[in-house]
Amino acid sequence: MKKHPTLNNPLTLMLIGYALLSPLFCHKVEGRATNTPPNVGYGEAQQSTISGTITDVNGLPLGGVTILVGQTDDGTISTMDGTYSIAAEPDGELLFSAIGFETLTIAINGKQVINVTLQEAITQLDEVILNAGYYTVTEKERTGNIATIKAKTMEKQPVSNPLSAMQGRLSGVDIVQNTGVPGGGFDVEIRGRNFIDGASDPFYIVDGVPFSSQSLGSSNVSGQILGGNISPLNALNPNDIESIEVLKDADATAIYGSRAANGVVLITTKKGKTGKTRFDAHFSTSLGSVSNFIELLNTEQYLEIRREGIENDGFGEFLEDPSFDFVWPDVKSWDNDRQTDWQKKLIGGTAYRNNAQVSVSGGGSNTQFLVSGAYNKETTVFLGDANYKKATLHSNLNHSSTDKRFKLNLSTSLTNERNMLPRTDFTNRAYTLEPNAPELLDDEGNINWENNTWDNPLASLEEQFGVTTNTLITNALVSYKIRPNLEIKTSLGFNSYRLDSYRTLPSSARNPSLGLTPQNYASLTTNGSKRNSWIVEPQLHWKNQWNWMKMDFLIGTTFQEENTEQFIQRGTGFPNDELLQNLTAANTLEVLQDSDSEYKYNALFGRLNLKFWDKYILNLTGRRDGSSRFGPGKQFGNFGAIGLAWLFSEENGLKGSSILSYGKLRGSFGATGSDNIGDYRFLDTYNITGFDYNGTIILEPTGIFNPLFGWEANKKLEAALELGFFKDRLLINTSWYRNRSSNQLIGIPLAATTGFPELTGNFDATVENSGFEVDIRTVNFKAKNFTWSTTLNLTVPRNRLVAFDGLESSTFANRFIIGEPLTIVRLYNALGVNEETGIYEFEDYNGDGTISSLEDRQWVEDFGPRLFGGLGNSISYRNLTLNFFLQFKKQLAFNELRFGATPGFRGNSSTLLLDRWQQPGDESPIQRASGGLAFEEDTGSFQESSNAAVSDASFIRLRDISINYKVPDLKIGLDLNVYVQGQNLLTFTNYRGPDPEQPSNTTLPQLRQITLGIQLGF
Repeated sequence: MKKHPTLNNPLTLMLIGYALLSPLFCHKVEGRATNTPPNVGYGEAQQSTISGTITDVNGLPLGGVTILVGQTDDGTISTMDGTYSIAAEPDGELLFSAIGFETLTIAINGKQVINVTLQEAITQLDEVILNAGYYTVTEKERTGNIATIKAKTMEKQPVSNPLSAMQGRLSGVDIVQNTGVPGGGFDVEIRGRNFIDGASDPFYIVDGVPFSSQSLGSSNVSGQILGGNISPLNALNPNDIESIEVLKDADATAIYGSRAANGVVLITTKKGKTGKTRFDAHFSTSLGSVSNFIELLNTEQYLEIRREGIENDGFGEFLEDPSFDFVWPDVKSWDNDRQTDWQKKLIGGTAYRNNAQVSVSGGGSNTQFLVSGAYNKETTVFLGDANYKKATLHSNLNHSSTDKRFKLNLSTSLTNERNMLPRTDFTNRAYTLEPNAPELLDDEGNINWENNTWDNPLASLEEQFGVTTNTLITNALVSYKIRPNLEIKTSLGFNSYRLDSYRTLPSSARNPSLGLTPQNYASLTTNGSKRNSWIVEPQLHWKNQWNWMKMDFLIGTTFQEENTEQFIQRGTGFPNDELLQNLTAANTLEVLQDSDSEYKYNALFGRLNLKFWDKYILNLTGRRDGSSRFGPGKQFGNFGAIGLAWLFSEENGLKGSSILSYGKLRGSFGATGSDNIGDYRFLDTYNITGFDYNGTIILEPTGIFNPLFGWEANKKLEAALELGFFKDRLLINTSWYRNRSSNQLIGIPLAATTGFPELTGNFDATVENSGFEVDIRTVNFKAKNFTWSTTLNLTVPRNRLVAFDGLESSTFANRFIIGEPLTIVRLYNALGVNEETGIYEFEDYNGDGTISSLEDRQWVEDFGPRLFGGLGNSISYRNLTLNFFLQFKKQLAFNELRFGATPGFRGNSSTLLLDRWQQPGDESPIQRASGGLAFEEDTGSFQESSNAAVSDASFIRLRDISINYKVPDLKIGLDLNVYVQGQNLLTFTNYRGPDPEQPSNTTLPQLRQITLGIQLGF
């Protein structure tokens, strides 16, 4: 019943582009035979071979150094042992350059052996190349806001997902890990939440290939442990990544048009380097544990409050009646002297992660290669033998012709993940299980049900959850220089993501008193999903230079198609639990979801960059997008930006200053958009329900026809000042931004009588994100054997709903307030505990004498971060390097009262509830105890949703620390590094919950980890 809109023929834009550009291709080359290489026969008789060794100030060999003959393009690259050989004229000169080192020019003067020592460069602004996607730009000349993290930083962190390596390190980028369970997902926001009812995920690109971060997992299968949030980015091995660039402002993102409203994350994998064949091996092992346990009641405290609550409810006389043992087993039949620390028992184990990676790389001046393979196995802190395994294979081949006109780059990454986890996250049971609960196993080693008086958490291990994912990312970049300043290239990419998962629910996992059998309860749920995507992007790049101006022009087109399929089914009723893995043995088989979708996308994009007198820069970018997610007449949108920069340090009055070495003022304005609403939302759509009516399969309507909605728009404005002092030993980058997202695509909930859950449409609503970002880099001390550098990033964000027509009468009235952030929560205003009744009291906003769920929840708290950032230091002494990084965030979060505000209920709770009201006149923050049997209104549930359940959750965290030792005096060409790394070792906070960054009592918090490793290369 699904239909797909037909875009204009995807070749149309390409043909138009080629027609417009054909005059550039149809020129006549005169004055030189096309098969004659340049400079043939020039100076050959005078040339001689010069060789030598290149080292750093510590005498260590430097590979990858570029050696050029004078100002020509003739050159070579040093091998990994620092040696080089090049032909040049005896009276010429050689130019030695490498990223991170000062460029050195040496006259040959007839010498045949020239050994060189390169000094580390304090400033790298002219040499640091940033990946801006379709083009590259130096840090000094960029007009947009591009944050970057390099392999050197990621390698010092014991992480298995690249998003974890980015946490706290990039200004404007807020990343929160959802769970400490391996394979879990992350929430990523770049400069805040832009859309009311849409995802905040940025646009990910891996080696030029778009990579969807949307999980194909399902909560029907994964249940509580991951909730369907299985991050596809787990497929990327951080050790295979060379750099990650985050594009934030309009100038940097507009060239990606509709896919860049939430920012762009560019991931570039490692490539082979020129030099002799090199083998590298990397082995590490990690130990992980929960970093913080919360203070819970012990058995004596728990039973005291529990009995008090039962008595307060008026049932105290039954506490001595044996016939009521089944009502309160924790008080009457269980051992009142037993005490178990369930946090240590259920989530207090040690998680192990073992990682091994080997690679081989090398190549000559024309062809370089890299092949690496890695295997990772990680366990959990839970009971049982749950584990997560990942195997990755990465390869890269880079080839260029002798004349450097033709270039080919092939990159492939293949990953297989196998995640075998318990279906249930034990974290909530660890916090709430009674301290005197029975032993997990009886005397015979069987699951102990203690006369069917409790739900043994160990039984959930009988339930199985497994997920297997296979990911393939491959890209080919082919380019040819028609003329020295005119290049044509094409990027061809393919991405395949397949996820297969299952969940079993055997009857043996439930209390026998329920009378459940495999025939009436046992079930198997499976999820088979896949997503395939291909992309083709032809491009033309032309640049030219005049005495006073440089021009860089780029035009290209994009053709992309993505196909997604998901099939979820459940079998119920099995002859026995042993046959649970066989769906054909099920008595009832139902289809929970059977869906497929197709997404087509094409675009025309371009860039014009002009640089005047090496100090004034103008950058224009634009894109026209076409998306199949919109109806006829709404499929195309235009996006673009302008960026300006003024290198005022190049002005005559400032150039060469001993204090101000670098100064740039830049700004940008433009628009990006979003079509991130899912496929077929403008059409009538249906889904199979899984049930039948007299043998006929039922189709359930899931979407209603609405071809009128169109693109969301995000207008971005930025102004920035960048300064460098004392030869750039101190770099300060500051930026102010304001993004306004309008024409919001919102799913409008409909009444059940319509037969449809919601209607997608554009709302005249505007969301604004503004803020201030600061990045500071300093070289504090630099000597021959000792260096110390520091980095600091700080973000002060602000989010608010600027406008929303008809908000008061919409279904969003209880969620949003005009002028307030989207991250607000409406709460009751707690007035404390009544000294006479011992009951929580709240402000009655509407004055009707009762506390209601909507009218009286008028207290507003913002849970968005007020500021966040990180402080890092790197200290090196000879062969020893120390790196440590502190992450900080100022925010509010729910505290322990959110998860239980009434003392005396069954189940353990925070020691905070000990300070309870017990008699008239008591001044206590906690109301009187209750066993949960009172017939009065439950004011404790109101307290859990009040401002009393909110507290400061600001923190400073030692995110990671590493000590690396490079073993000296080894054979030339042999490198050996040993290191120890730590992550989440210390957290400084007043927050009483398990984790201020992840304030939940239902999911496992991030783990504290210690890693030992060794790297060997030769």
